[in-house]
Amino acid sequence: MPAPVPAIPAPQARTIAQHILDFVAEVPASREHPHAHPRRRSEVIARLARRKAFVASSSLALPPGPLGWLTVLPELVAIWKIQAQMVADIAGACGRRTTVTREQMMYCLFRHAASQAVRDLVVRTSQRWAVQTATTHAVQRVAERIGIKLSHRTLGSSLARMVPVAGAFGVGTYAWYDTRQVARTAIAMFCREPETASGFQTTEVRAQRVERDRAQDAREAGL
Repeated sequence: MPAPVPAIPAPQARTIAQHILDFVAEVPASREHPHAHPRRRSEVIARLARRKAFVASSSLALPPGPLGWLTVLPELVAIWKIQAQMVADIAGACGRRTTVTREQMMYCLFRHAASQAVRDLVVRTSQRWAVQTATTHAVQRVAERIGIKLSHRTLGSSLARMVPVAGAFGVGTYAWYDTRQVARTAIAMFCREPETASGFQTTEVRAQRVERDRAQDAREAGL
């Protein structure tokens, strides 16, 4: 008889949101120095991070059934750590080693998975996207929205754990893909000159590049 599939209670979304707030409270230090070819170096950083994400995620997804469900949240946090370090290193390679903010980190980590949730962190001006400093309340609201979105992902991850080995491979593959999307956003954001707007520090991402990435993601997903 197959094990019952766990439902997603509202507290789980709140738990994920709190983990996000705790996680972005301290942005990891970059291990990279400004590189002569920042985009090329960023691609190398991203490739290594994708491999780490695949191994970490698939390894944590190996335990089957209820035991595997206990590793869902630790898996999320482990992947965030790999991705956050990747974002910081990409920023460092692009000469932005000391300027990564929590808003920029949240935007990079979750734009592709929860674009509506992070829209409060972004102001569109002309043909560019400006990521601006948000209040603590606004960051909490964003984290709550992301938590709701990711709670559905945890259900899919739980279902995958019911299929030994193959399920772990699927979870690892998703982590690989997820990390690639995070890297694309980080490269678009940081591999350019820093700018300011309206009196506050911003990092602007060209809207055309964001739209191009979204279109490419849709093609890859078969949409």
